[in-house]
Amino acid sequence: MDQIQKSLLAQVADLHEVPEGAYNIRTNGKLEGRNTTANIDIVTKEDKPGIDIIIKPGTKNESMHIPVILSESGLKDLVYNDFYVGEDADVTIVAGCGIHNCGVDTSEHDGIHTFHIGKNAKVRYVEKHYGEGDGSGERILNPTTVIHIDEGGYMEMESVQIKGVDSTERITEADLKEGATLIVKEKLMTHGKQKAESKFTIDLNGENSSANVISRSVAKGESEQTFISHLNGNNKCAGHTECDGIIMDQAKVNAIPSLSAANLDASLIHEAAIGKIAGEQLIKLMTLGLTEQEAEEQIVNGFLK
Repeated sequence: MDQIQKSLLAQVADLHEVPEGAYNIRTNGKLEGRNTTANIDIVTKEDKPGIDIIIKPGTKNESMHIPVILSESGLKDLVYNDFYVGEDADVTIVAGCGIHNCGVDTSEHDGIHTFHIGKNAKVRYVEKHYGEGDGSGERILNPTTVIHIDEGGYMEMESVQIKGVDSTERITEADLKEGATLIVKEKLMTHGKQKAESKFTIDLNGENSSANVISRSVAKGESEQTFISHLNGNNKCAGHTECDGIIMDQAKVNAIPSLSAANLDASLIHEAAIGKIAGEQLIKLMTLGLTEQEAEEQIVNGFLK
């Protein structure tokens, strides 16, 4: 890997050297490196681009990395990755995509990730998206995450995109069985003329299932963001979505919540707040010696932590 690719890898997966444990690194549409362990196997799909990740039942305290790097202008990459997490497993999965585009053609990565989480299994999933490069070609990332959680299963998903992506459509679909839990934490920042759309559809099918979706976003310049959530309570369950947005300059932010209950004991809540940075916050930081721009950056960074 060259220095640009190594830098992208550090941005999206916090990797500065070959990781321990299982990993699959994809660069410019091709396999760059792979390692499996006794408990985590990675198999190349035969019918379409992508991989199957098989995690044995009872696997504990293991992690795997599956980053994707694009450094060729004009490349369009599509992968289908399926995760099969065995019963009682407890694992961390770090994904993400970085695009470096110094050309005039569009570079795009579309990743469809499907999770099959077994009974009482626990998954922490971290996905970071990042773009850079001084070319006029666009950097496009369209992640789709489909989540199936069996009885008593748990998934925590952290999705971060804070720089350099011109256009993104982020789709998350989930269905939960009895006692299953899903927690999603999204952090998003757009600037210039960038566009970002996040769509969440969660079906709480099992008794005592629960979901909590928290999105924090900052829109700068003339960028536009849309947050859409559909929360469907089909049993005794608890569901909550929260969208907090800071709007700056001439940006636009849309929040479109939808709640649907088909059971008397379904408890569903949506919260949304969009607003500008409070003047008193800026003044307080500026009295400490910061410029207005530095004060804004401090507030935005704190909001997205």
